[in-house]
Amino acid sequence: TPVQIKEFGAVNKIDFSPAPPYNYAVTASSRIHIYGRYSQEPIKTFSRFREAAYGATYRDDGRLLAAGSEDGSVCLLDVGGKAPLRQFEGHTKPVHVVGFLSDKYRVFSGGDDYSSTLWDIPSATEIISYSEHTDYVRCGCASKVNADVFITGSYDHTVKLFDARTKSSVMTIEHGHPVESVLLFPSGGLLVSAGGRYVKVWDVLKGGQLLVSLKNHHKTVTCLCLNSSGQRLLSGSLDRHVKIYSTTSYKVVHSFNYATSILSLALSPEDETIVVGMTNGVLNVKHRKPEEKNENSQKKRQPAYRTYMKGRTYMPKQEDFCVSKPVKRVLRKYDKLLRSFQSSKALDAVLEPPIMLHTPEVTVAVMQELHRRGTLRSALAGRDEKQVNLLLTFVARRVIEPRFTPVLVTVADMLTDIYHPVVGQSAVVDKQFLKLKEAVGKEIDYQEELLEVLGMMDTLFATFTKKTDTCLEENKSNGVTEIIETNRSY
Repeated sequence: TPVQIKEFGAVNKIDFSPAPPYNYAVTASSRIHIYGRYSQEPIKTFSRFREAAYGATYRDDGRLLAAGSEDGSVCLLDVGGKAPLRQFEGHTKPVHVVGFLSDKYRVFSGGDDYSSTLWDIPSATEIISYSEHTDYVRCGCASKVNADVFITGSYDHTVKLFDARTKSSVMTIEHGHPVESVLLFPSGGLLVSAGGRYVKVWDVLKGGQLLVSLKNHHKTVTCLCLNSSGQRLLSGSLDRHVKIYSTTSYKVVHSFNYATSILSLALSPEDETIVVGMTNGVLNVKHRKPEEKNENSQKKRQPAYRTYMKGRTYMPKQEDFCVSKPVKRVLRKYDKLLRSFQSSKALDAVLEPPIMLHTPEVTVAVMQELHRRGTLRSALAGRDEKQVNLLLTFVARRVIEPRFTPVLVTVADMLTDIYHPVVGQSAVVDKQFLKLKEAVGKEIDYQEELLEVLGMMDTLFATFTKKTDTCLEENKSNGVTEIIETNRSY
């Protein structure tokens, strides 16, 4: 259930701290409130603004805040302090957009006096000012890749890219409508602009080429936001909807509906909290539902052991009439799966550690049965990194055992054939393939040595022929001829 917090005025900016515990700053009316992620009351308030405050933004380390104001000044605030650390004076009209460059020592700002200015924090002085826009500057962002690049969007329908090392803008993009929000992807190559009913994606590296134009809202789009991985783009609009797009297909994958028009939007760094600010001053906070854990769920109680054993020891008497009852045969899990032709699940059942370690012959027997049925290849295919690692570990360890070799050589051949295209994408799987190669190589070396020994033994046996030498010696003694026969075997 979303949490509703009432602010003093329309919420013009929400910004999450990049550093834990991921507090967020809310700018509304003449105050900046800092909320904890789960607190419904502000844990810190900055209220020393003479007039309305705009666009409070965190620095990358989460220790400083920069904010604009209605009187044209830019304030630098310490999150742990009270009074402003710096006050930059130079704009002649309200400042709606401020931000830090990625070097953390410079601040840029854009105001209703059509100018964009760069400020130095240590000296509190103006570095350079650009007056190229012809209407209010209402949005901007800094590049995280290049510490000198920042971007501003204006009501003159243009988005301009500035480089602090040059005296003029280096790129101008025509959005076609007053620009309400701009956003750079973390890589710095893609730029998103929002204005009118359109959200447009531009390729900065190709000189501002338009990649895609999205028209999913039916009123002005006011704010943009990216998730932590960059795979989802969020947009909020005056039509009371937040649309979520996939950044691969740029199609709407989800949508949120709110009570009134949306002015600002922010997503926590861990994608667990979405905060939306509305024109009526209400702050809407939604938390991702935690995943349910089934570990604590109560298991169905099984009958006691004595229930099964009751009457087993009863000895029938002589007058008793015994009726024999056939014992019901209980099939193993893998046998049930084989009977229902669930090849992949049957293989999973025999790859469990107790079976693999203690009764590997069962695992090999199931593989042999699947091969006989012609479904072994389909059972081995389509597995994730963990399952392929398990299979290769078993095959590499047992392939050298003579009783398993005929089956496991076939399995190894199929695994190599199926997963050859993904070699090099997983260090774990590559390591197991190398172990399998090493095991097979050693076995081949042993076989070659055994063949050499067998050849030697055949040569020896060939020389050990049976020779019979007969020596006749006639010793005539007392008229008897004595024949001595000597047999020699080699």
